[in-house]
Amino acid sequence: MIKRRAMGIVEIKQEMLSFCKANTDEYENVKIDNFSTSWNNGLAFLALIHHFYPDSFSWDKVDERRRRENFQLAFDLAEQKADIAPLLDVEDMVRMKKPDWKCVFTYVQSFYRKLRDHENNKHSYAQQ
Repeated sequence: MIKRRAMGIVEIKQEMLSFCKANTDEYENVKIDNFSTSWNNGLAFLALIHHFYPDSFSWDKVDERRRRENFQLAFDLAEQKADIAPLLDVEDMVRMKKPDWKCVFTYVQSFYRKLRDHENNKHSYAQQ
């Protein structure tokens, strides 16, 4: 029997960031360093969706200045393709230049839980 050590909040946050970075590193205008400003234009969410479901939309048509459309597309596709409930509100995200990290973190955990075993996952996650 393998004994697994429970991860603390700092380790969990780092695991989520590592997962996101590993699966978005091919997108040059996406840089994920935190759970707030790195997510403020919708591109990080779209990059995650596109990485796992590349046929779901054309990445070349994404414009970082079209924040509302980016969030709407990302949240809709996350729900349609990965059955990830839209825990964030598009209008709230558009209003904030610095989103609440706890809200973004909670939503990103949903991506992690749903996609960590996906065949396109490039991150070797920590065993919990």
